[in-house]
Amino acid sequence: MTPFRSFYFDCDSTLSAIEGVDELTRALPPNERAELATLTHRAMEGQVALARVYEERLARVAPNQTQLAAVGQFYIENMVPDCAATIAALQFLGKRVGIVSGGLHQPVLALAEHLGIPPADVHAVEVLFDASGEYRDFDHLSPLWKNGGKIEVLKRLPPSHRPVLFMGDGATDLETRGVADLFVGFGGVERRASVEEGAEVYLTGPSLAAVLDVGLTPAEKISLQSDQRFGALLPIQ
Repeated sequence: MTPFRSFYFDCDSTLSAIEGVDELTRALPPNERAELATLTHRAMEGQVALARVYEERLARVAPNQTQLAAVGQFYIENMVPDCAATIAALQFLGKRVGIVSGGLHQPVLALAEHLGIPPADVHAVEVLFDASGEYRDFDHLSPLWKNGGKIEVLKRLPPSHRPVLFMGDGATDLETRGVADLFVGFGGVERRASVEEGAEVYLTGPSLAAVLDVGLTPAEKISLQSDQRFGALLPIQ
């Protein structure tokens, strides 16, 4: 097995157990919330185009800087089991760790900073604000608000990041199969049938640490098991 040089993760329902957009829609009337939740679910299942949902959702929610900061904190408070320890273990082994998400950059970056992931390895959709910090628009030049966006981001990774393992829970994550050197589906928060069927490897969770068992070489596992901080993350052989 050739060692993976980098591990990239989706954010919502993968590193964190929440969907950031659900937090942003809480202030909307119940009927609007339900409508957007249905659209989001269908996009995550691959039933409708992500771009169709993305613009409408953000136009209705129009999140300001304060709201996005709160979502970032929610991400941190709701990390999946063993998230921080798993990221630390990968970094201990010298792996490059990053995030590729269709979520909003500001809160995703807050989670990344908490996990010690460099900003340069965080890929998400920037929100644009006016001078008072209110919502103005989002960065339409980002590929990540459309289907195929994660493919584009992974293709742009430099050779030093290859081979790369990518893990996520939804339809846009599954699109990276064949572009990532290994796509791992994660069902620890949301179990999506299309991802479970299409993933090269599928983890039912709930712990993020399961990725270590499928993504590390035997020698790398031995290195972790010899360190008291990380040995418990791997199954007993």
